[in-house]
Amino acid sequence: MGDLHLSAGDETLWAVILGAVLATIGGFLSTTFEASMRRREREHGAALLFGEILSVLELIVDLAKASRDRGEPYGSFTMRLLRAVRREAETYARNREALYDLRDVRTRAQIHTIMVKVMMGLEGVFDATDRIEADTITNRQPGLDPTSKAEVEARLASALYERDQAFEALAETASGIAPIVEVLRPLAKQDFRVYSAVATA
Repeated sequence: MGDLHLSAGDETLWAVILGAVLATIGGFLSTTFEASMRRREREHGAALLFGEILSVLELIVDLAKASRDRGEPYGSFTMRLLRAVRREAETYARNREALYDLRDVRTRAQIHTIMVKVMMGLEGVFDATDRIEADTITNRQPGLDPTSKAEVEARLASALYERDQAFEALAETASGIAPIVEVLRPLAKQDFRVYSAVATA
């Protein structure tokens, strides 16, 4: 049996094959690394976005609670704060697809659940306020017969109770924000407590 001998052409062929294999592996590793980096960047951006939304939302709800406890419970300042909460909720809704850049399913579920509860609480407050304003105007109309007046006052009492319940639900929901923000903090590489610190300074 003769000895195997590689000719110059065979050596060149094997060199080309080895180079192609190494180039393929290198390209695959490079693409995987770049994809991983892009994923991390997107996750960082999502954590920063939702961390800021939740932190600001928590802060504004706390301010609204303090405002409600002083003076007119649902006066102009409290309602302006609640409209600011609604704007934060709308910002979340516009950017909701970025939620999927967060790899942890539990965190995604917690963020979405808490935002849905916030929006439901807000809708309850604003819907009840609209009914209160409409029934208050009706109740002040001259010549309203006693039966109609009693019906309007019953609706008013119901709407006032519903508004308080909706606000309490909103406040309770906001109290659960801090643990979620704490999970987002290392991903965002930012301490979101700076918002409350600035507000109380």
